[in-house]
Amino acid sequence: MAEIAIREALRQALDEEMERDERVLIMGEEVGEYEGAYKVTRGLLDKYGVPRVMDTPIAELGFTGLGVGAALGGLRPVVEWMTFNFSLLAIDQVINNAAKMRHMSGGQLSCPIVFRGPNGPAEYLSSQHSQALQSFYAHVPGIKVVAFSNPYDAKGLLKSAIRDDNPVVMLESEMTYGLTGEVPEEEYLVPIGEARVMREGTDATVISFSKPVHYCMRAAEELEKQGVSVEVIDLRSLRPLDEAAIYASVRKTNRAVVVDEAWPVASVGSHVGWLISKNCFDDLDAPVELVSSEDVPMPYNHNMELAVQPSSEKIVAAVKRAAYMD
Repeated sequence: MAEIAIREALRQALDEEMERDERVLIMGEEVGEYEGAYKVTRGLLDKYGVPRVMDTPIAELGFTGLGVGAALGGLRPVVEWMTFNFSLLAIDQVINNAAKMRHMSGGQLSCPIVFRGPNGPAEYLSSQHSQALQSFYAHVPGIKVVAFSNPYDAKGLLKSAIRDDNPVVMLESEMTYGLTGEVPEEEYLVPIGEARVMREGTDATVISFSKPVHYCMRAAEELEKQGVSVEVIDLRSLRPLDEAAIYASVRKTNRAVVVDEAWPVASVGSHVGWLISKNCFDDLDAPVELVSSEDVPMPYNHNMELAVQPSSEKIVAAVKRAAYMD
């Protein structure tokens, strides 16, 4: 096992898949000569050249559409958005073209494409550049949506996404590109659609994905000091969702807290909470708790932006409410 950062895990996944399959190519703003805004594509232009590593104009709708066309033509493009905030300019290509091609062609066409880049709040970026937009994509049939919290899952999920014959949206977190963890030196895949139990527990289940998983783990450690055993589930895949893993954990602990750094209205977190309430009704000893971003645009002031987001302290408080300890 090697200790590497998430950006390196993603780079390894891209490199290995480009070497394995000459149909794989990368396109996006600054992915080539600048080696990526977050250095995920470092060294790939030198190794594979143009057009397999393609710098594009600042025109998300245009180069995303180019990627969709390339996928329909038999290639396996990876489209990097510099941030998911910019993906809003290209969302028509994802929802109306990539996600619909298999359906509208009666199964004759597939669209093997990956859309990836940083999603969710960072720091000092204010309301237009700190949005968690996973609900926009998880809402849509015809695409798969994944999100990781560590280097092992980052590499394994990206490799699986590139090999998938369906469009896959991969949500990354700007604040975790430098986070390190163990990754096997031999090849491996992480299946899309399988959640991961990050920590075993008996008193409450805390469910999340991407960066907030780390808040959940810190909250679980704090609650353990107070005699509360928390199970932490990392969803990893938002569409398809591993409902079986969610229900198995909730039926064991009888309490559930869902954590999502998006706004609460019509979010992935609120949907997961509804599923638990509907399918585990007789197993619950307390209402499902949702810890989300406050329902406001992201402030620019650093203290205020931290205050509106999920935190380990908010998760501890939610678990205590579910356990009638508050």
